[in-house]
Amino acid sequence: MQVSTALYLVLLGGVIALAFAYLKTRSIYKKEVNHPVLKEVSGHIAQGAMAFLSREYRVLTPFILAVAALLGVFNQGALRWQGAAFLLGCVTSGLAGYLGMKVATAANARTAQAAKDHGLPEALGVAFSGGTVMGMSVVGLALVGLFIVIFAGIQLFGQSEDTFNQLILPLATAFSLGASSIALFSRVGGGIFTKAADVGADLVGKVEAGIPEDDPRNPATIADNVGDNVGDVAGMGADLFESYVGSIVGAMILGLTVQAEDGFKLTLMLLPLLIAFVGILASVLGTFFVRTSKGGNPQRALNTGTLGAAFLSTLLVLGLMVLLIGQQTDAAGRGLWHIFLSTVTGLLAGVIIGQITEYYTGTHKRPVIEILKASETGSATAIISGVGVGMRSTFPTVLIIAAGILVSHLLAGLYGVGVAAVGMLMTLGIQLAVDAYGPIADNAGGLAEMAELPRSVRKITDSLDAVGNTTAAIGKGFAVGSAALTAIILLSSFRDQSGLSLVEITDAHVLVGVLIGAVIPFLFCALTMSAVGKAAHDMIAEVRRQFRALPGILTGQDKPDYRRCIDISTKSALREMLAPGLIALISPVLVGFLGGIPMLVGLLTGVTITGVALAIFLSNSGGAWDNAKKMAEEDEELGKGSDTYKATVVGDTVGDPFKDTAGPALNILIKLMSMVSLVIAPMLKSFWG
Repeated sequence: MQVSTALYLVLLGGVIALAFAYLKTRSIYKKEVNHPVLKEVSGHIAQGAMAFLSREYRVLTPFILAVAALLGVFNQGALRWQGAAFLLGCVTSGLAGYLGMKVATAANARTAQAAKDHGLPEALGVAFSGGTVMGMSVVGLALVGLFIVIFAGIQLFGQSEDTFNQLILPLATAFSLGASSIALFSRVGGGIFTKAADVGADLVGKVEAGIPEDDPRNPATIADNVGDNVGDVAGMGADLFESYVGSIVGAMILGLTVQAEDGFKLTLMLLPLLIAFVGILASVLGTFFVRTSKGGNPQRALNTGTLGAAFLSTLLVLGLMVLLIGQQTDAAGRGLWHIFLSTVTGLLAGVIIGQITEYYTGTHKRPVIEILKASETGSATAIISGVGVGMRSTFPTVLIIAAGILVSHLLAGLYGVGVAAVGMLMTLGIQLAVDAYGPIADNAGGLAEMAELPRSVRKITDSLDAVGNTTAAIGKGFAVGSAALTAIILLSSFRDQSGLSLVEITDAHVLVGVLIGAVIPFLFCALTMSAVGKAAHDMIAEVRRQFRALPGILTGQDKPDYRRCIDISTKSALREMLAPGLIALISPVLVGFLGGIPMLVGLLTGVTITGVALAIFLSNSGGAWDNAKKMAEEDEELGKGSDTYKATVVGDTVGDPFKDTAGPALNILIKLMSMVSLVIAPMLKSFWG
């Protein structure tokens, strides 16, 4: 296949995804919200979310421009175009988060209205359509952005193998770096915002005041709902945008390192882009399988869509490789079936990781029941049990990741690991749709509570929300699995780009790098967790102040000051997100130029090993605590005022920054540090001679 044909197919895939997102957006906005309270409160949520996002992007703009300028100044020759590619990566990543969040804040009230007027099937359809806009916007903008960078590079420099290796793929790497940079700040900033509000709302509202979750008398409840969107929609969208782009670019770079004829090497380089193209087609088709009936199971409907998309993508990828690869092989004799099975290995590993995550975090599963039972003796045992569940969950998850790496490497070498990473995220369009569905359903439940809709409506939104907790945890499982595979292929690419042929693990410089890298995730988590703690302290103090100053809030005579709580979360998030982000960006540069390339390889190795395990532990502990609280809420014998319920609320409060701030941000930290190293590899090679 000619390069131009492949690129136009990539553009077509991006356009299809964006067109489908547009159609879903129109279908959502056509649905009217008749209930005045739903309309009013959802308007406050949308206004607060957009205000935060615009302020966040204004804070990040000077940093983005400074990095782009540095890439332009310190690079030589044509590589100065990396600054422009970096800017494009930042813009497309930010735009994906903006589009997804804008539609999510419109879908929440419409989901609640649909539950009231038409029941479960319609409510599920609206919430999932809102998530679909996020998923398709991410994959569509990612492919369009990569098309622009690669197509522009070909027009400027030509399309020989040397040009791709030395100029065009470094531009794509800078594009990915831009996406990763925005993702980290979006994840950390959004996570701090949402968890400060959530912790404040839970501890003062549920535990101290004894009022239900999402009660309109709680001053922090609107900030909590805003946080669901800025953290779990915009933040997660930016997170998986950079995962998607990073895996594609890393696999493309490895394609040119395969020992094979020039034509076949070019095919292998283009293959990850085309796998993403067919993944979009499968994801679009998979969305039509997500449907249920009255009294049906939303989890089963969502699983049908994702598994259906996975099956379709497998068939489409096989057809693609038959046409593209045929009888061609590399110097080791590896061809069609080796590469196809490597791709399927990644896809299968992702599905298994999702199932493991569902087991450890799902309602009515043994680990969550274990936490609920431990909560009968208080908050301390609830926390101890949740920590244990999260730690246990790391072992099977890492085993699957390790098996995926070994099998794909055995089949097709490092390139096999690369296409396995792409395979794991091949159906990201629908995976992210299912993930973004969660906060929309959560918001819908909160709106139903605030609007005092009938109990039957809240029962529907609760069923959607409980599934959303599990889908969010599964999305985090996919993210950490892809982070591990992507980090490995980026590390391999860095080794090749920096000219390092061999790394001696017992070398003192390498060992020092490993040790420093191993503690960076802990330092990063300490900063993000402390940031949530500080912001939550301010939020708790404000909610208590309002209850003291206006006793009529709890009797319904006075109205809470929601705007004040939103402002507290916004200021805290924007202030505290900078330090963790700078660690990820600066540490590879300092170690690379001061300690040398081998030390930097050690740094990336250490941060990957501890970062992956820590991310799994934090995300699964938090998810399990959250669903233990959900089970306590549903248990009529326990009741929301019982000591057991209050213990689960405390556990959930501890888990909030685990699963929605520190844990997910580690996925980006791992890849961002590798991406920074890859971008500066030519400079390091020149610096160290």
